[in-house]
Amino acid sequence: MEDNQITIQPEESYKIIRNSVLTAQAKVYTVVNSAMVQAYWEIGQEIHKACGENDRAEYGKKLLEYLSEQLTNEFGKGFTVTNLKYMRQFYRAFPNRHTLCDELSWSHYRLLMRVENEKIRSFYVEECVKSGWSVRQLERQIGTFYYERLLASQDKEAVANENGLPEKVEPKNIIRDPYVLEFLGLEGKTSFYEKDLEQAIIDHLQKFLLELGRGFSFVARQQKITFDGRHFFIDLVFYNYILKCFVIIDLKLGDLTHQDIGQMQMHVNYYTREMMNEGDNPPIGIVLCADKSDQVVKYTLPEDNNQIFASKYKLYLPTEEEFKKELNLENYVKKN
Repeated sequence: MEDNQITIQPEESYKIIRNSVLTAQAKVYTVVNSAMVQAYWEIGQEIHKACGENDRAEYGKKLLEYLSEQLTNEFGKGFTVTNLKYMRQFYRAFPNRHTLCDELSWSHYRLLMRVENEKIRSFYVEECVKSGWSVRQLERQIGTFYYERLLASQDKEAVANENGLPEKVEPKNIIRDPYVLEFLGLEGKTSFYEKDLEQAIIDHLQKFLLELGRGFSFVARQQKITFDGRHFFIDLVFYNYILKCFVIIDLKLGDLTHQDIGQMQMHVNYYTREMMNEGDNPPIGIVLCADKSDQVVKYTLPEDNNQIFASKYKLYLPTEEEFKKELNLENYVKKN
């Protein structure tokens, strides 16, 4: 009888062991991170109790300097006066300890503290946890007015009344207008084609998925559909597992026309009749354009439309003033 032969290759053993080590490291990091966040909250609470609301009182300044010196001498870096002020601000922004999330790091909370509105801050906390945003991703979402752009969707009240996106959400409540695509690197280019825009999106697909929102996965580009011997191409196709439907995107460089909306209607109808799987909801289509007339969209689509949307894209990060101006203008147009 022959000896049992080793069937597992060394490379496979290494991969298994490596995954075990990485899993252990991740667990340790999570525990350490959570403990650090809790400790900073407690420090902030104690400083708040000692200083009260008068941050600039002479006693408060001296107390912070004393604490910084003592803590640094005993525990090393990380306890500067500035950091102690951040910890105090942390406690004030999140006075309820039970609302702290183990998934979020101190760097996450440093960003969240900058959001003054409590409801908006809670919204970002919920979305950050559910979507697994990194610190850099959270910073971008705050900087590109993620909440405000959702609020600018057709059903503003439904978004505003939620701390985070509801589990059962309608398509119109996740469509943003505008989409900010500064990461494509096309700002300032004097001329480019739709194929260049599409290729840039594919090259930066992970960032584009973040901009689309939670639940999106990539399916295809330039998908060919054929009937009556004629061929048509859909620029981009995604699937959203929260909406449980296909999401079709057409890219337009110029101003939106009713023909563009009609073309999207055809694509959506085709997917509805030919591509939907059992359990899917009807597909939705987004015409992503450089500019659009809300009146053209309004009178081209039926009043009960919940499948086709038109959104502008921006190739640069708008300033807060630019965004508020545009948002107010769009609200005026929709009301009239």
